Amino acid sequence: MRDSELSFDDEGRPVLITRAAPAYEEQHRQRVRKYLTLMSFRVPALILAAVAYGIWENGLISLAIIVVSIPLPWMAVLIANDRPPRNAEEPRRYDMPRRIPLFPTAERPAIESATRRAPQHGAGDTSGDVPG
Repeated sequence: MRDSELSFDDEGRPVLITRAAPAYEEQHRQRVRKYLTLMSFRVPALILAAVAYGIWENGLISLAIIVVSIPLPWMAVLIANDRPPRNAEEPRRYDMPRRIPLFPTAERPAIESATRRAPQHGAGDTSGDVPG
């Protein structure tokens, strides 16, 4: 006889007792299934618009069916890319990185040097001389 606290059933198999989220592959399959289901309404809607025009010869009914089918791809992609909602206990993992400014400021010069020297003019240096 097995103890019920060991989480085994009568045949000795372990019982699933976790609240873990479904595997990523399973979630992906469900989202693909939803996407394909929504997209499978697109072509029949276009065929239905053609049939409705053939039956009633009213372009407004056919146009209404086509207009309703226009957002289907957009909705299908949004639903397929949606992930399950976060739990309140799930930690937030984004830490705002320390930003380095694009342009240097007085607190952080563009070129840092160990010693600052005054410019020296040598005998061969004529960059500062202006012919007069």
